Amino acid sequence: MRKKRVLLFSEGFGTGHTGAAYALAEGIRLLSPDVQCRVIELGKFLNPTVAPWILSAYRKTVSSQPKLVGMMYKTQYHKSLNRLTKLALHRIFYTHASQVIEQLKPDLIICTHPIPAAVISRLKQQGLDVPLYTLITDYDAHGSWVNAEANRYLVSTSRVKSILTGRGVSPELVTVTGIPVHPKFWERHSKTQLRKELGLADIPTVLIMGGGWGLMFGKDIMNSLTARMDEIQLIFCMGSNDKLVAKMKANPLLDHPNVKILGYSSEINKLMDASDLLITKPGGMTCTEGQAKGIPMLFYSAIPGQEEKNSQYFVELGLAEVLDSEVVNKWFSMLLHEYAGLELQRKRRTSPERQQPQHCAATVLQLLGKPASQAVAESESWSSPSQVRNEEAVYVTP
Repeated sequence: MRKKRVLLFSEGFGTGHTGAAYALAEGIRLLSPDVQCRVIELGKFLNPTVAPWILSAYRKTVSSQPKLVGMMYKTQYHKSLNRLTKLALHRIFYTHASQVIEQLKPDLIICTHPIPAAVISRLKQQGLDVPLYTLITDYDAHGSWVNAEANRYLVSTSRVKSILTGRGVSPELVTVTGIPVHPKFWERHSKTQLRKELGLADIPTVLIMGGGWGLMFGKDIMNSLTARMDEIQLIFCMGSNDKLVAKMKANPLLDHPNVKILGYSSEINKLMDASDLLITKPGGMTCTEGQAKGIPMLFYSAIPGQEEKNSQYFVELGLAEVLDSEVVNKWFSMLLHEYAGLELQRKRRTSPERQQPQHCAATVLQLLGKPASQAVAESESWSSPSQVRNEEAVYVTP
């Protein structure tokens, strides 16, 4: 019998969209090894020369003109991509999308970014007979996610479901699944043991994540962060931003044994477990990973639009605060004087009653008509032109 095939399309505008696709793909594989999944960043695959230039221009615009990005997000907030936009996207960037689908013959297509979702919607208008699921990877739903041809929406929270139904999407087509993240983020490890393994001091620890967008801290905040380095350990994790790593390592202010400056790390899950406080931009994936680990979060430099909505959601839940120097001072004081209470709160947030790590993948399997097996095994290789990446997935209850 032919195995079920799930094709996941994303785009590389930030890491969250594709990260969610890989996480969901591996979650499906873990629960039902006979379902084959592949992830493709569609624009990059079809246009390997043009796509990186577009992504670079987007990142520069976000960094240099965030207000413009916010204005565009808000003015188009209630609007789906129109027919002419879909046609232009298809002709300029996605003319061979149907050939990819024909070659891979999926039983289900899941899109984790609005652009491929719009492209597949247009193909469905032209006769493509494959179900389309749209996985929204933030805690808000911009109008560009909505397409009449989508067979189902997988969303982070009931609030996002309400936004979609308010735009005319039938409630039966929207399923609250949460955002899938790597299963490392729902496995807990001994903090003391991890700190020893990672070469860290066994003292209150703060993880500060920057990376591709850079660290956008003012002088007051940086002074607050470094004021108690003798008592509080700082881990700066800057991703693949090698220039920023070199600049920080050359900064005399950060030359201290309790300051660690890292580049890319595949062990963010361990760093979160080893830490007591996370300072980060409020990207959908990072927020969900932090929630899975139960770590309190401080948010900085939210991109106007979806990141502002993410920040608002987690602040309202009481899981995060917006960063400023006074907030830093307050939290550092609590780390030093109320540590036991903070640890107890964290354990409550990560209790099994509040975590359903396989829910998103299990929901997709149920909709596929496939029971979720508890066996974890390697699935067969499905030859395709996509990237191959072995990761695991998790769902955290909203």
